[in-house]
Amino acid sequence: MSKPMGPIPPEFADQAGMLRVGGARADELVARAGDTPLFVYDAGMIASRIARFRAAFGDEIKLHYAIKANPYSQLLNWIANKVDGLDVASAGEMHLALDARTDPHDISFAGPGKRDVELEGAITAGVTLNLESEGEAARALAIADRLGRTPRLAVRVNPDFEIKGSGMRMGGGAKPFGIDAARVPALVRQLLSAGADWRGFHIFAGSQALQAEALIEAQRAALILAGNLAEDAGAPPPLVNLGGGFGIPYMAGDTPLDVEAVADILLDNLNSRSQVLEESQFAIELGRWLVGEAGVYLTRIVDRKESHGKTFLIVDGGMHHQLAASGNFGQVIRRNYPIAIAARMNEPGEEEANIVGCLCTPLDRLADDVLLPHADVGDLVAIFLAGAYGRSASPEAFLGHDPAKELLVGA
Repeated sequence: MSKPMGPIPPEFADQAGMLRVGGARADELVARAGDTPLFVYDAGMIASRIARFRAAFGDEIKLHYAIKANPYSQLLNWIANKVDGLDVASAGEMHLALDARTDPHDISFAGPGKRDVELEGAITAGVTLNLESEGEAARALAIADRLGRTPRLAVRVNPDFEIKGSGMRMGGGAKPFGIDAARVPALVRQLLSAGADWRGFHIFAGSQALQAEALIEAQRAALILAGNLAEDAGAPPPLVNLGGGFGIPYMAGDTPLDVEAVADILLDNLNSRSQVLEESQFAIELGRWLVGEAGVYLTRIVDRKESHGKTFLIVDGGMHHQLAASGNFGQVIRRNYPIAIAARMNEPGEEEANIVGCLCTPLDRLADDVLLPHADVGDLVAIFLAGAYGRSASPEAFLGHDPAKELLVGA
C-alpha cells in the first residue's frame, strides 16, 4: 500500500516531461552546476510571493525576510533589495545581511544567548538588537557606554499566547525567547532612561501555521498587547514586528494559507488600534512562505535494489543536505514530502519505491513507499519544498560527504 506525498507546488505540478525550474530543464541545471546533489531556487516564484504579499498588505505592513530560512548568498543578495528589512539570528547572518548592501538600520538581530562580541558588533554596525532578557539588555547598555555609541534596542516580547496549530511554538508560557510581557514596560523605561534608541517590540508567537484564523487571532492579540505595553511604558514603539508564522503545505492533506484573509483582518484591526500605536510602523517577517516552495533538491539515483519485496532507489544525496525531508526536523510521525522523477513529470505511477540517501544510517530516508514512475540508475529525483530550512538546516558535515551545490535561476 503506497503512502501519500505532500502536494507539489502549483508552478511545478502541471509540468510534463523533464522538470523545469525558472524555465530551465533540471538536467541542464545539473550540467551547469557540475554535479548533483543540487539545490535550485526559482527567483520568479519568490518574486511572485513578494508581489502577493504587497498586494494583500499594501504599504501599511513592512515585509522583512528571515535569513534563517535560506542564507544562500546569491538568493540573499537578490532578495535584500526587494524587502523592507532583514531579520538575523546570529553574527554570521548579520554579516551576510551587511554584505548584501542592506542599510544597517534595516537589519534586526534576534536570538537568545548573544555573546558580548556579537552585541558589540551589532551596536558598532548600527543594527537593531532584539533583546531577549534583562541581562542581555544590561550587557548591551554597558557595551554601548564603553563604545560611546547609542545602541538601537528593541524588546522581544514573550507573549501570553501562541499561534494555535503552529508547527513550532515560540511564545506563551516559559520560553527561552523574549521577555515575559509583564516585565517589558519596566525594561522599556530603563532603556529610555539610559539614552538608548528604543526601536519597539518584536512579538513572535509561532511558525508554520496554515490556518488563517489562528494567525488572525495571534496578530489581533499582538496588536492589543503592543498597545498595552506601550501605554504602561509611557512611550510609543517606533516599530512593532508582528513576527511571521505563515506556513506552506508540506504534507498530504495540507492546504495553502489564505494570506488575503489574514491581511484583510489585520488591516481592519490596524484601523482600530490603540492611540499609542498611531504613529508606529508594523512589519511581518517571513522566510519559509517566501522561499520554501521555490526550492527543488535534485539528487541522482546511483543504485537500485530489491529487499524483501521492496524497491529501494539509492541516491547520491540525503538527510545531510535535506534533513527536513527525512522526517528528522520536527516531525513526530514521518510523512513524505512531495517528490518526483524529474524526467517523468506527470507520468502515472508504476511502482512503490523507497528513496534513501547515501548515509550509513537508517534515518536517511527521503521517501517511504511512494508511488512513482519506474526509475533507473542515473535518473534525477526532485524533492520539492526545498527552498527553506534545507542545506543550512542539515548536518552537512555528517560522514564527510561533499556539500550540495546551489543555484539561483530566473533572477
